[in-house]
Amino acid sequence: MLRPRILLADDHPMVLEGIAKLVENFGTVVGKVEDGRTLLEKARQVKPEMVIMDISMPNLNGVEAARQLKTMLPQCRIIFLTMHADPSYVAAAFEAGGEGFLLKRSATAELQSAVEAVWGGRVYVTPLVQSEQDITSHSSRRRDLFPVPKLTSRQREVLQLIGEGHSTKQIATLLHISPKTVEFHKARLMETVGMHTVADLTRYAVSHGLLDI
Repeated sequence: MLRPRILLADDHPMVLEGIAKLVENFGTVVGKVEDGRTLLEKARQVKPEMVIMDISMPNLNGVEAARQLKTMLPQCRIIFLTMHADPSYVAAAFEAGGEGFLLKRSATAELQSAVEAVWGGRVYVTPLVQSEQDITSHSSRRRDLFPVPKLTSRQREVLQLIGEGHSTKQIATLLHISPKTVEFHKARLMETVGMHTVADLTRYAVSHGLLDI
């Protein structure tokens, strides 16, 4: 079986280097990035066959990045490697297009097992999280996580960046839009979710899994 071309994404450089060393034994690392937005930019350039990514990343979280990646590169396989063991996160990850889910406390050999399974067209979920039945049973709660279905993809991006403390000007630069457009999205966000302040939006972002506290 040919070795997959793999792009890695994690916001901790030491973790990223460690993953890269492991992956080099059974795959070809085509890039390493530290946030979701850079992940999409790099994927557009190198067109990876597989991405191994964290969920909690700055600028654009892994779940939202996965959604956009699947739109851009539908055939790209996605494995999440994260500290989040809650089945609601697993459900959100798979709804976003993931095919594999590992924990950072998983045995190192499990990473190769996951890559081989996903590369072979199968789904892989670490035994360290609950069963598929338990994950499915979290359907009501997972709606409160990343999908935030009544928000557009752009609104979710703006919401995460607001929650991370970025100014309107910084958000405009990151998203390549005008400050006026950022303010428009912020106003629509507040109207849609019934919030009135930036602090309210930040709490909303945390409660919906768009950023950690």
